[in-house]
Amino acid sequence: MDTGTTAFILCCIIGLTLMIPGLALFYGGMVSVKSSTNMMMMTFGAVAIVGLLWVLFGFSMVFGTSMGGFVGSITEFAGMTDLLEPMTTIDGLPISLFALFQALFAAITVALISGAVADRMKFGAWMVFAAIWAVLVYFPVAHWVFAFDGVVTENSVGGWIANTLGAVDFAGGTAVHINAGAAALAVAIVLGKSAMFGQLRKPHNVPLTLLGAGMLWAGWYAFNGGSALAAGNSASIVMVTTFVATCAAVLAWLAVEKIKTGHVTGVGAASGAITGLVAITPACGAVTPIGAIFVGGIAGAICVYAVGLKDKFGYDDSLDVVGVHLVGGVIGTLLIGFFASEGMPNGINGLFYGGGIDQLWKQAVAAGAVMAYSFVIAFAIAFAIKKTMGIRISPDEEEKGIDAKFHRDSAYELEFS
Repeated sequence: MDTGTTAFILCCIIGLTLMIPGLALFYGGMVSVKSSTNMMMMTFGAVAIVGLLWVLFGFSMVFGTSMGGFVGSITEFAGMTDLLEPMTTIDGLPISLFALFQALFAAITVALISGAVADRMKFGAWMVFAAIWAVLVYFPVAHWVFAFDGVVTENSVGGWIANTLGAVDFAGGTAVHINAGAAALAVAIVLGKSAMFGQLRKPHNVPLTLLGAGMLWAGWYAFNGGSALAAGNSASIVMVTTFVATCAAVLAWLAVEKIKTGHVTGVGAASGAITGLVAITPACGAVTPIGAIFVGGIAGAICVYAVGLKDKFGYDDSLDVVGVHLVGGVIGTLLIGFFASEGMPNGINGLFYGGGIDQLWKQAVAAGAVMAYSFVIAFAIAFAIKKTMGIRISPDEEEKGIDAKFHRDSAYELEFS
């Protein structure tokens, strides 16, 4: 066992765990004062349910021996009992720790979707959706992307994107962000528009949103850097590209915002930071620091406009999961095909470095396949919930606020004696 790498991943797990309250604060500050607690509880609820499913059979579905490149064996590592042996390691890292690291990826991915359903989805329906989507979508897609041949056991066979297609996704642009963004779009369509759709919906607490974005930024170093699975040069490079891409995206978002509206906003700065983090996630091990500036800057500039697609097409993506995570994830995934440099940890060249279009089409296939699969299955799950237990709160409950109707502990005491 490599104690240095083990200590590094232990620290990364702490960073990933801090992303849970970070996401809750980021989302919770952007919604109405009447639904802030509910919004934050959706994050914590998703993490809790996915964490249990991961131990029971999720890890096995992702990293068990592949069934046709689509999903891992559901029973091979069920209960994770066999992973607790002291000498069970991946390149010196205990597999049990690797499993926990990946569990947090799964939990955070599911929680991301909740931003599209703010103010109008039943909490019970959300929990059911989160559980089913994790099993039917996240676990198989994570197997496609993250399960490389021979990772967990010497003879294990992994997923088709990682091994057959050969697309690059260092830390989850497809498995996390495109996956969650496509599902968010599907659920938003099934839910329908909120009563406030088309009106100016001001965030109730911008400082909370900025604080959440800052916590997510800090945790993202663990998200991306920890995906190197070693305390070495690759992790260092990845953290540098993550940092500089995020800086570029913030500046690009604010510049476009200034041109469009004449103002720069706190929510814009927070959204720009998340956009840069999303876009660099798949590319952080493939592009140089200069390439990372282009990745972050392009994503930051485009996603300002992408968040407006909901007004044009009429879907109510309350907190811009589609505009930031789906569009930003696609941008970052595709730009690998242009800006990848073989001197970086992934060791491939994109079009601008003499690599031709070979890697670009692989990236496009991976992005398209994940997007289509996630959207279709998420739509079916949400539609089935709508027709059975019901998915949306009543108009009266929406007007009075979810916190007051469904939760005893509202975010703020609004009555004065």
